[in-house]
Amino acid sequence: MSFTTDIKRELTKTAPETREARLALLQAVFRTSGVRTADGFAFISENETATAYVIGIAEQCFGVRMTLTEAVRDPKHGRDKLTFSYTGPDAVPRMREILSQDIDTEDCSLAFLKGAFLGGGSCMLPRGENRTGYHLEVVFSERTDAELFTEVLDGSHLLGSLLERGERYVVYCKSREGIGDYLSVLGAEGCLRAFERTVAARDESNNRNRLENCVAGNVDRSVSASARQIRYLEALGRTGALATLPEPLRLTAEARIQNPTLTYSELAKLLGISKSCLQHRLKKIMSYQGERP
Repeated sequence: MSFTTDIKRELTKTAPETREARLALLQAVFRTSGVRTADGFAFISENETATAYVIGIAEQCFGVRMTLTEAVRDPKHGRDKLTFSYTGPDAVPRMREILSQDIDTEDCSLAFLKGAFLGGGSCMLPRGENRTGYHLEVVFSERTDAELFTEVLDGSHLLGSLLERGERYVVYCKSREGIGDYLSVLGAEGCLRAFERTVAARDESNNRNRLENCVAGNVDRSVSASARQIRYLEALGRTGALATLPEPLRLTAEARIQNPTLTYSELAKLLGISKSCLQHRLKKIMSYQGERP
């Protein structure tokens, strides 16, 4: 089950209390997944739970039940696209009533945000091999609908950016803080906790990777320095210059040649000197050609 499905399932556990808020929710669903038909209007959904929920909200508002008129298999996503319709002599007035509902109260704004996600929303988390990052979006067919959604988001102090994608308009948020705020405002507390666990696990993994990369980088630099030192020290040995060094420097050079994989700390401990003393000796040895370790 996807995180999007989890969110939609949790959002359907509660319904708006007032008729105005229920109309606001239906309006958002219509603006994201609704279509006008010859004798009324319809909603299209791929989520059976959301479909049943919206049908129930419509029945609460109008006292009639919308009917399932089509189910088409989407081979790309392996899901059915469900079309449920409302027809009859009062269908057009009902649709106008839905679309004319003002989104001017907190209850209506919350219901509108919930309906928009149920109708056209999705949320992706960076799990496993998925490295696309955090991404929440709601898709609209009309720019004016997308702009209205961004206004409602702004009124609720939530983040959202608008872009055109083909013939669609997408309001999205890639900020994990913004996504967390959206889930919190919608009251999806269970999904919010799951989201926060994902964020914490991801942060821990990223911190661990950064530490490992840092250690690996230090090891690489240490190995490179050691190889350069040994090449030079062996050259000194071949020319006989190594034997002419003062004893402390000669012993240090010999220890470096004999222990090429030891770190500065390990080599210093072997020689019974401090790390800074070791580095000073090596620099002094390498200075014969102006090269530094």
